[in-house]
Amino acid sequence: MAKKIKKKELDTLQAVISELNNVKLRIGDIETQKHILLHKAAEIEGTDLKKVQDELEEAYGKVSINVTDGTISEKNEDESDKKN
Repeated sequence: MAKKIKKKELDTLQAVISELNNVKLRIGDIETQKHILLHKAAEIEGTDLKKVQDELEEAYGKVSINVTDGTISEKNEDESDKKN
């Protein structure tokens, strides 16, 4: 007959392993949500934001717009060069 650990020790071991597996499963779920959100952010930045920026540039030219209050200021040459 094979040697076994005590029932209480086995229960404790199984409980700890189960808790660890649950934590790992939750981490996987969070990483999946993170992946989805990163793709959504890239999509917003690449399409929605770009469209609004293009529309504003067409209406106001190459200017800086304060997103807090909407004030417009002229871009200086250094600022334009940083984007290119």
